[in-house]
Amino acid sequence: MCRTGQAPDPGEEEDVHATDAVFTSLLEDSAEELYEQAPCGYLSTLMDGTIAKINATLLEWLGLERSRVVGRMRFTDLLTVGGKLYHETHFAPLLQMKGEVSGIALDIKGAVGRMPVLVTSKVKTSEGGEPLLIRTTVFDARDRRAYEAELLRGRRAADEARRQAEADRVRLQEALAVLQQSLLPAELPAVPGMEAASYYHTASPDLLGGDFYDLFPLDAHRWAFFLGDVCGKGPQAAAVTSLARYTLRAAALHDSDPVTALTTLNTVLHDRYSSGEGRYCTAVFGVLQPEDGHVEVHLASGGHPSTLIQRADGSADYLHTPGGMLIGVLPQARFTAARARLLPGDTLLLYTDGLTEARTGPGRALYGDEALRAFTSAQPAQGPRALITALTGLLASFGDGLDDDTALLALGVPALSATPGVTT
Repeated sequence: MCRTGQAPDPGEEEDVHATDAVFTSLLEDSAEELYEQAPCGYLSTLMDGTIAKINATLLEWLGLERSRVVGRMRFTDLLTVGGKLYHETHFAPLLQMKGEVSGIALDIKGAVGRMPVLVTSKVKTSEGGEPLLIRTTVFDARDRRAYEAELLRGRRAADEARRQAEADRVRLQEALAVLQQSLLPAELPAVPGMEAASYYHTASPDLLGGDFYDLFPLDAHRWAFFLGDVCGKGPQAAAVTSLARYTLRAAALHDSDPVTALTTLNTVLHDRYSSGEGRYCTAVFGVLQPEDGHVEVHLASGGHPSTLIQRADGSADYLHTPGGMLIGVLPQARFTAARARLLPGDTLLLYTDGLTEARTGPGRALYGDEALRAFTSAQPAQGPRALITALTGLLASFGDGLDDDTALLALGVPALSATPGVTT
């Protein structure tokens, strides 16, 4: 911009002259030339559709001479069969009702085949409101149609990819469910004079969990049980779960002392995984020995939550096993043993920390050991099946606050009036 009283620079003066030349050339365009060479098609028709005027642009798209069109053809003659049908059933009635229609997608019979266009029409009326003619603009929609087709292909490809991904996810979940079940006993065996029940909650159908449990005979008079939790999820955790389960079963048949069994598992895990990414677990291992009217329990814990005993009188207390170390972390680990006696109506509950670490309430606080003890005390002492049923309902009440797998195993002595049995 020039300052007041200062002559423009030579470069600025040239720009001004160039701009003036452009405006001058535009002003020299005639209205007829602007109509004929417009970047869109123009035509005017009588009310019956007979073409009265058409510009050169549209004639070029159609590949027709003006003499063959004006006064000889109707607008619908320019359309494909589908376009003509749509014009008669939708376009024309809407134009008659509203006096104008805008941006309607049709196909015309172009010089090189079907040509997609966007059509806008408006009825010109007399001062008295009588319709005189129809003015129509036709815009080339080939690029837009190609773009829309590409979008449609992309959407279909995305939909197909989503359907395939969902089908793959369903198949994966089914395979994981089968594999998860293979890491657990198909059903608990019947223990004479006792009742057993179990439950396994899977937090995510897309991930293998690391919780495990088992109950099996040692000899004609004693039974072994264990419940544990492997650190992590996925195939690696499943491999550790399988190794832990079968190691404990083999160790128990060799030496059923609970501390010895956990020590054997610690040695196996540490030797197997110490050279790479460390793998460890927590577990409770125990032995049941039914006697006349009661069951002696001898168990040991390695870093696992204490077991809970629901008594026949309605009380519930933990069988504390403090000091037990994680299994597989150190070459030498210390494990804590405990003993208990189950009388008729008593139930021993083993669980993984998915239960006590569930988030509850508006503050998302941990459910905790004391809440579990109070919940168990509030349940009627009706045996393992009833207790597992109640705990299953409790887990369901946590909703999305339960974000970890949870395994439950309950072992009890039926009340004197009840009949022993097993459920899983």
